[in-house]
Amino acid sequence: MGIQTDRVRFNVGGRIFETTATTLANAGRNSMFGAMFDENWNLQPSINSGEYFIDRNPDCFSVLLDLLRTRELYVPSNMPEKLLYREALYYGLLDHVRSAKWGEFDGNRLGLSRSVAGRAPGDGTAIRAGPDGGCCVAHGSMVHVYDWMIEEHPPINLDYQRVNDVGWLDSESVVVSVCERPNRGEGGMGLFSSSTGELRHKFQVRHEEQTKSFTAGALSFSSDYKIYSSCKGRSNEYGIGVWDQVTGKQIDFFYEPPGWSLGDADKLQWMNGTNCLLVATLFPRKDNCYISLLDFRQKRMVWNWSDIGAPLTVDERRVRDAIAMEESNSVCVVNEYEELGFIDLRISGGGVRWSSRSRLMKGKMPDEPCYPKLALHEGQLFSSMDDCISVFCGPDWVLTSRLRRSYGGSICDFSIGGDRLFALHSEENVFDIWETPPPPLI
Repeated sequence: MGIQTDRVRFNVGGRIFETTATTLANAGRNSMFGAMFDENWNLQPSINSGEYFIDRNPDCFSVLLDLLRTRELYVPSNMPEKLLYREALYYGLLDHVRSAKWGEFDGNRLGLSRSVAGRAPGDGTAIRAGPDGGCCVAHGSMVHVYDWMIEEHPPINLDYQRVNDVGWLDSESVVVSVCERPNRGEGGMGLFSSSTGELRHKFQVRHEEQTKSFTAGALSFSSDYKIYSSCKGRSNEYGIGVWDQVTGKQIDFFYEPPGWSLGDADKLQWMNGTNCLLVATLFPRKDNCYISLLDFRQKRMVWNWSDIGAPLTVDERRVRDAIAMEESNSVCVVNEYEELGFIDLRISGGGVRWSSRSRLMKGKMPDEPCYPKLALHEGQLFSSMDDCISVFCGPDWVLTSRLRRSYGGSICDFSIGGDRLFALHSEENVFDIWETPPPPLI
């Protein structure tokens, strides 16, 4: 081995640490240490000692430096984890700490980490995973926000307006869509601080040069910093609104075609490969299901499917959720028996190819069912049913594992993000956290 000559010295809170630029490079370009190699780095070493001074906790710095050297995380018993996480956030090393605590996400290796009882009684309506491993739970007119340590932040209070959907713009910003309040001219969407719950911006819909009150429904976000929401107003403002994430200004609106249903959409999904938006309005919100792809560049619906005119057996095959699968040019749908179906995106108005091999439940649904939900994550397909989540893999979407937890009742919603899966149960707002165990040390 050669002798390393790229040594770097730090004075952290009065303690001296010496390491190498090679070790610091393991932190990545987005970290504080990665910035040291950028020409715009403005932290200068002391002229006399040649040390970089950082006025932070030296004990935590020692743990984090050891993590960069060995990729292993050892937290002393006398060190509060919250303190370490705070320091990791300061240095931009939170992702490194998370990856050391649990491995790369794999649905077939997920293990239940913990269950959390919600603050409000009764049923939650939606759960959304945050990009940093936290989550938020919509309940009535409240959104409860948790950081990645599952410590609750101040809740977002929508003043008795029912929450329809919620989504994360980034780790610090949450968008919430709510119902219009009759005779009050209030409703729509707002951008809130995830850490304080404070309202930062209200999103408006303008129609014929007038600002309109509206109900906002399903949300989606695109890679080019746009926000999409289904919108339902009092007159002609039915359809999909588009706003700029940075300025908050409305930049487009796709008006609902006659005989179609966009303003009541249950689900929106931005498709990066085709630059189109999947819009799904599903039973039982409407008597019939409508799924379409909207191209905002051409201002037209480029693909559509509906179960209008389907055979009588549709009672057993009502579509409850849908998700676009761009790699296979298809839309996956699920019915109330967790039977998967596939619709070809290359053929408008085509039929559903149901996969009976995926049927996991026999008989009728419970009296108060939680309808199945779908998610696609890193090549794996997930479907919730009753109190468990099924994982499907491979080109034929073979069932490979099931995640089950009886406490809390049926799963009403689940979400994947920040290398975690969050499952919200119907009873008392309980949600489970599933993580992939870290790989064994060799």
